[in-house]
Amino acid sequence: MGVKNLWDILESCKKILPLHHLQNKRLCVDLSCWMVQFRHACRSPACVRDKLYLQSLFHRIRALVALNCSLIFVTDGSIPAIKLSAYRRRLGSSFEAAGEEQNFHIVHSLQRNRGSEFSCMIKEAKALGMAFGIPCLDGVEEAEAQCASLNLGNFCDGCFTADSDIFLFGARIVYRDIILGDNGYVICYDMVDIEQKLGYGRNTLISLAVLLGSDYYQGVRGFGPETACQLVKSIGDDTILERIISGKLTFMKVTQRTKKKGKAFMCHTNNNQNSENVRNLGRECHELSDQFLEVIHAYLKPKCHSPDSEAVKRLLSHLPFRQSLLQEICETHFHWDSDKTDRYILPKIAERNLRIFANFRATSEDLGVRIPLHEMPIAYPPFAIVKERRLLGRACFEVSWQGFDRPLTSTVPADLVKSACPEMVAEFMAKKEEDRRQKRRPRPKPAEGAPPLAGGVDLQLLALSLTEEQENGPSDSERRDQPAALVDLSTPSPPLRLRKLAKQRGASGQLAGAIDIDSSDSSPEKADGDPSSRHSELVDATTPPPPPWEGECDGKQVNGGGSEEDQRVAVIDIVDSESDASPENRRKASDQLYESVDGDLY
Repeated sequence: MGVKNLWDILESCKKILPLHHLQNKRLCVDLSCWMVQFRHACRSPACVRDKLYLQSLFHRIRALVALNCSLIFVTDGSIPAIKLSAYRRRLGSSFEAAGEEQNFHIVHSLQRNRGSEFSCMIKEAKALGMAFGIPCLDGVEEAEAQCASLNLGNFCDGCFTADSDIFLFGARIVYRDIILGDNGYVICYDMVDIEQKLGYGRNTLISLAVLLGSDYYQGVRGFGPETACQLVKSIGDDTILERIISGKLTFMKVTQRTKKKGKAFMCHTNNNQNSENVRNLGRECHELSDQFLEVIHAYLKPKCHSPDSEAVKRLLSHLPFRQSLLQEICETHFHWDSDKTDRYILPKIAERNLRIFANFRATSEDLGVRIPLHEMPIAYPPFAIVKERRLLGRACFEVSWQGFDRPLTSTVPADLVKSACPEMVAEFMAKKEEDRRQKRRPRPKPAEGAPPLAGGVDLQLLALSLTEEQENGPSDSERRDQPAALVDLSTPSPPLRLRKLAKQRGASGQLAGAIDIDSSDSSPEKADGDPSSRHSELVDATTPPPPPWEGECDGKQVNGGGSEEDQRVAVIDIVDSESDASPENRRKASDQLYESVDGDLY
């Protein structure tokens, strides 16, 4: 838990950083906090049965290994005597804690139950870390106190924990949480930001733990986060603990006359303490002054391994990656075969080795030493660049790792590959440009004496057009050169009566009789009935009959009320002989007329 409301007080100092901020760092991990997070993420019984908490730890370690993070697992030791009351209170046995609360300083620390379910989870996590080559340190008492000691002694660059009291133990950089994925990030708190933005040092944070409450003390009644912050900030980090221990910390109780009545505390520096509104923390809690001293001493001098101890020195030794042990653990707990385990972890191991090689090369160049790639004392992991990719706007390379039993590929940031092996990147880009040039079709050279645009392509098009002309007949250009048929635009559309008659193909005789005009009805010269002088003429059936008031029809021309050109009609045929007016010829003429009418109508 840590100090009450301390994370809320430090909210303005929280920083959200991308995952690559952790690359090449050495970090201590409060393993108990990580396992509690994994267990709370899945509260179902399947979480313990299917080892989901262990799978979550596997993927978190895998992501940090790819960033070349050197991890140190730190576990809790025995329970401090000052924490027994809070520990038992969490377990629900407050009646036992109440009897020992006053005499907690004579109670020794309590060993943890190594056979509990949570202790078994810690053992499995430690075994998984050993397979990855991660050292583990068992703390004397509090794991966060041991992490803070390592961070304060520059044995690590930061600490992973969710307990806010790690600042009180002396930690400088704390990572509260980590989120994996494409947009992964970490939540970071830096003690430098806390001192500059809020003005709180380590002593001030310890005084907040005394006033607000923590794992070691329940706090002073009547103090909230705002009141406690105003009080400790007005006094200062240098003298706040001394005034609490000596009992010289006095503050005045002021009643606020507002709609919601409350109490506020202000620091009182006068020596007149006979006023009713003045409180002296040391005088009112004289019987708890020893407890205040014990709480302050527990934060300033926690029980943990010293930096020069053998346990801490073993952390500096390099542990190898044990692939066979990792495959055995994954097969036992996750039911994964060796191929699946290797596909998960081997590309990340190769990426870590590539980062190590890039760091060595960058350091040598900073020192002014430029070593060729084939003369490097550290061998880089063999790989081949497959193609370029872009993930969330970030340039990457898809690489194929070589030197393994099976082909393995992964996506690596482009800046990492360029910093490690710029020669390979230049070679890949040159090959890509060459492939692009080969895919382009070269232009044919023009023939000698031909115009600039004439060439083999034009000859091929000409031959193709000639072949199509022979197969399909004349071309469109030739069709356009032929004279088009003349259409009499002066002829109006046929009347509705003739349209209906044209559809009735069975009435050919009646239609022929209707359009055949006998010469006896039209010419007085043939009234004697001489068959030799008798003839009939066929008129255009599409021409409507003229109105009765516009004149007479002579069989060849219709005179209307308009101009002569507008009233001119086309004569289809004139039968000049008697044989042409035979029934057979009349039937043929009728059929031709139907075809002409159908073409005009449809």
